[in-house]
Amino acid sequence: MQDALTTLNNIFGYPAFRGQQLEIVEHVAYGGHALVLMPTGGGKSLCFQIPALMRPGVAIVVSPLIALMQDQVATLQELGVAAACLNSATPPDEARDIARQARAGTLDLLYVAPERLLTPRFLEFMTQLDISLFAIDEAHCVSHWGHDFRPEYQQLGILAERFPQVPRIALTATADEQTRLDILHYLKLSGARVFLSSFDRPNLFYQVVEKHNAKKQLLDFIRHEHAGASGIVYCLSRKRVEDTAQWLRDNGIPALAYHAGMGHAERESNQRAFLREEGIVMVATVAFGMGIDKPDVRFVAHIDMPKSPENFYQESGRAGRDGLPATSWLCYGLNDMVQLRQMIEGGEMAALQKQVELSKLDAMLAFCETASCRRQHILAHFGESSAPCGHCDNCLHPPVTYDATVAVQKLLSCIYRVEQRFPTGHVIDVLLGRQNQNISSWRHEQLSTFGIGKELNQRAWRSIVRQLVARKILQVDIARGQSLVLTDACRPLLKGQESIQLRPLADDKKSRSSGANDRWLRTEREERLWQALRGWRRQVADEHNVPAYAVFSDRTLRDLVEKKPDSLSGLRQIYGLGELKLARYGDALLGCLRRAQDD
Repeated sequence: MQDALTTLNNIFGYPAFRGQQLEIVEHVAYGGHALVLMPTGGGKSLCFQIPALMRPGVAIVVSPLIALMQDQVATLQELGVAAACLNSATPPDEARDIARQARAGTLDLLYVAPERLLTPRFLEFMTQLDISLFAIDEAHCVSHWGHDFRPEYQQLGILAERFPQVPRIALTATADEQTRLDILHYLKLSGARVFLSSFDRPNLFYQVVEKHNAKKQLLDFIRHEHAGASGIVYCLSRKRVEDTAQWLRDNGIPALAYHAGMGHAERESNQRAFLREEGIVMVATVAFGMGIDKPDVRFVAHIDMPKSPENFYQESGRAGRDGLPATSWLCYGLNDMVQLRQMIEGGEMAALQKQVELSKLDAMLAFCETASCRRQHILAHFGESSAPCGHCDNCLHPPVTYDATVAVQKLLSCIYRVEQRFPTGHVIDVLLGRQNQNISSWRHEQLSTFGIGKELNQRAWRSIVRQLVARKILQVDIARGQSLVLTDACRPLLKGQESIQLRPLADDKKSRSSGANDRWLRTEREERLWQALRGWRRQVADEHNVPAYAVFSDRTLRDLVEKKPDSLSGLRQIYGLGELKLARYGDALLGCLRRAQDD
């Protein structure tokens, strides 16, 4: 389909389609409906942007967040595409001008929130337009089973009723089978083709560390692996967000906070700074990030365990959208699991949905505790098989195991002796023989298990508890004050009929180096070129009032540094440099490269 490839080359500057992109573009451009599941950074946007440019009329793109709309529109406008967005922040005069352009047929793409689209006024407005297609982004929002449910999405089936001849494409990065069924049902896409891409993100390095001082562990990770880089840090609570952001700032890391408890203006200001500036670390709750298009996020860190593999996959997938090496770093402890279980069991959702959420939490714990390839594990959760990746912490540093049978028997016996009525900290105090008021009040210093576990420290015992919970040998009973409870699986161990192998405490320093921070700048000359190009890009971005990556991505700058083109024909071989940008910036780029090499 030459038109599609020409559009890809000339406007977006990419040499070829990836994976199923061409097949999707061709299907939608010729009027077909589609559901597209493609990993974050896999190129979903092109699957509706290129058909929108190939078909007559204006494409209506349903997007859940103002920042996401503005971000995509700014990037498209830099490419010379006639794109606009209508949202609550659009001034009335500008909104009228956008509406006029849409009616006149001079607009290629119009982004709109579902709330606005569903108003009678906007539905009537759309009848006056020549609509090329409907694109429903972040389509998992339609489902209670998804992780970002938005009730307005369930009403978008009205598009099929009002505009049955217009092709519709729904897109998402993560959707389990139930969520996919909901998307097809509510959006009335039962006859649509489903395009399911691989969930693999080969440029992501997965690393999980055991939590013992989360803020210091995070600081060490950023300093050693991604100093000066843009990143996102996810926390479970608003207080943790504020504390962590302040801690990073106090230690010289430019960090901003984002959570639902902040004022709208402050949230918008911080998000804008993160998108527009380089080297900012955003510390946030999961309220931040859906659809964030910033391609040069070099790491996503979780200092609390996510509640499901779906959440983890989508959040970690916000790193490395440009295809360059990036890190997913997760720091977790037993308390994370307990806190999340409390949140689920204390929530107001239906009993069946609670069961689903708890099973997803178990799956997340299993990912954290696995001794096998992490990429293989997360892909298996989404029904995809793969060989070990050779590029995650477990593959690079295979966990050693030891015979933990005696230690486990001591722990299980101690839990039994305290009548399965006490939380982890109390059980460990008994094992370590610690004298304190709580121990004395229950006379637990008189138990036969008091002090029998002094060969291990508190961190080591907590690691054993966590691994046994992951293997369902132990349970944490939330209703009984987080008491440790034995399961039937512990019987053979207590009776000496089975042995058990566990992982010892990981050495943080040994597992620190991820290899994800690809130090590709080999010479002083390359460093000079890189910094000169970044400075030039920053200046252009400021002049145009757009994010730096809307001018050129890091991948494009890296290609310029490595190939060092000295002519316009040489620039045509650079990734992400289409004809319009070549005409607009070609001479300036060549001048920047010459000056940097002459210095």
